[in-house]
Amino acid sequence: MSGAYRDAGPWRILWRRLQRNPQAMAGLAIVVGLAVVAVLHPWLAPYDPAGVNVRQILQPPGADHWLGTDELGRDVFSRLVYGAPISLLVGFVAVGISVAIGTVLGCTAGYYGGWWDSLVMRLVDLLQAIPTFFLILAAIAFLKPSIWLIMVIIGLTGWMGVCRMVRAEVLSLRDREFVMAARVQGAGDMRILLRHLLPNAIVPVLVSATLGIAGAILVESSLSFLGLGVQPPQPSWGNMLAQARDNLAGGWWNTVFPGAAIFVTVLGYNLLGEGLRDALDPKISDR
Repeated sequence: MSGAYRDAGPWRILWRRLQRNPQAMAGLAIVVGLAVVAVLHPWLAPYDPAGVNVRQILQPPGADHWLGTDELGRDVFSRLVYGAPISLLVGFVAVGISVAIGTVLGCTAGYYGGWWDSLVMRLVDLLQAIPTFFLILAAIAFLKPSIWLIMVIIGLTGWMGVCRMVRAEVLSLRDREFVMAARVQGAGDMRILLRHLLPNAIVPVLVSATLGIAGAILVESSLSFLGLGVQPPQPSWGNMLAQARDNLAGGWWNTVFPGAAIFVTVLGYNLLGEGLRDALDPKISDR
């Protein structure tokens, strides 16, 4: 390893490692592109996504409507563009909730151990024994579906994996020399957790969060497809697929393009997550 490489900051080293991974760079390009679409969607959409036009019902892709129109004459491209920020918002907020819960519980369980560790791990075992999707369906059955409810429920039911990973990292670090030195110098538990253990355990959290965004987007799309997620007329990729079910033969574009948007988004985050995992693992990245 060259001296210049050793002297570079951690983020620059991470970037250089990502650059050596074509799949990770492809995933990053997809993620950045989707973020740009989500931010600029009011200016990118050529039509009102809720604008009904009975004269343009089920028009195939063409010069006026690049991706065709749906059963109400609404522009598919405009609806896809307006669905992007919804899907990304669900992914980021849901993963933010799950990462926060999993990190706090995993850190404290691994550090303190004892009865608290046993209680947290038994709760993790219990929740992981229940299929997450059916747990979400059960919660929604008692509450009115909304975009914020979906984000909170996905976040509250997706923290177990993060908790396990953070706990394992903290267990491997809590008896290291630098932690003992901090105790000898009089550092309290909170300082040790925040300044010494959590920064060293953040690698699996970062990878899990990236992969978790893809999973949250898939869950939201599935719920919207079932009519339990984002409600019409607000467009999301899932409810666009649901509304296109009755016109598969005469309007194939209404299913192909929303499905492709979900596929590309999930693929992008998975590629980026795998690339981050490899770049942050010295056993792999330094080969």
